[in-house]
Amino acid sequence: MRSINGDDVIAAVEGSVAVLGTAVERDWKGVRAGRLEWSCRETADHLVTAFMGYASRLVVGAQDWLLFDVTVDEDAPNAGVLDVIRSTGALLAAAVRTTPRDVRAVHPFLFGSADREGFAAMGVTEVLLHTHDIAEGLGIAYEPAEELAEAVLTWLFPHVQPGPAPWPTLLWATGRGELPGRAPVTEWRWRNNLAIPTERLTLVGVRPAAARDLRLGGDGGFEWIEGGPFEGTREAATYMVKAYESGVHRPEFGVFALVRQEDGRAIGGIGFHGVPDEEGRVEVGYDLVEGARGQGYATEALRALTEWALARDDVDTVFATIEADNLPSQRVASRAGFTRATVEEERTAREENGADGELQLHIRRR
Repeated sequence: MRSINGDDVIAAVEGSVAVLGTAVERDWKGVRAGRLEWSCRETADHLVTAFMGYASRLVVGAQDWLLFDVTVDEDAPNAGVLDVIRSTGALLAAAVRTTPRDVRAVHPFLFGSADREGFAAMGVTEVLLHTHDIAEGLGIAYEPAEELAEAVLTWLFPHVQPGPAPWPTLLWATGRGELPGRAPVTEWRWRNNLAIPTERLTLVGVRPAAARDLRLGGDGGFEWIEGGPFEGTREAATYMVKAYESGVHRPEFGVFALVRQEDGRAIGGIGFHGVPDEEGRVEVGYDLVEGARGQGYATEALRALTEWALARDDVDTVFATIEADNLPSQRVASRAGFTRATVEEERTAREENGADGELQLHIRRR
């Protein structure tokens, strides 16, 4: 799988500079940037600040905001500002290329941190959107490469149903355009993936781009131990892609890869079968590559994901549906604190989904 990377940051920056470079003799300070409150010059300055902030936090894996500020000289000509955008964009690209896969640094949206792909995607998004804003203010045409718009949608906007084309969809999703049949967007945030650490693992949220790759037989951008990913993970990724494409996917209730902290290799998958229902019930499933079984990894992951879910206000019960003869999986759930559902609950479940030969294990909010 090709992850979003430093090359994409460079491509986005070069596309921006090529377009804005045709208008460097214009007045950027006295013209508002599209629908923003900033002027075109302030918006260009913001790109520099964003690139430096992202690169600085990522390269050291900062878990708190770094206390510094970067500004462009107020008297710098517009052409000089574009040079600074290129140089700071290159710094972000270099940080993305050299930062190890497992490093995450602070960013508030949505789950408090981002990995190198997340920072690359944020950098690309900043360039695409703010070049659009400046170009709109100056009255010049701009449309980025389709693959860049598609990339940021599948890496940072997992909650947004794909539209007829990536660029109009991204503009709509960020309150900059309209899409037929969809209400205008007035508030928005991009969403980096959730990562839940345990003693030996990190549960890494799978993005739509990675889920598509897993569905098609790829590795999803993860380095797997021999034999992985297991078929259950690919099946879960298929359902996740369907939810994404239908516009009902919520990334916090999606699929997670189980990544071993000691070597950064993926050993299995875990995730939810959908969002909580009206009663706060949500179903969970899991699997491990055969070479990782028998070492307590599944129990560790299930316990962590269940605790995370039950700490939320919208979850009251987490349950797993397990075949009656699958004793190893039942033992995993039991060690993670699950207890068998009542006879009435099992009867209701069979009536609702025809799960003959299966039993349910539950854990409830305490």
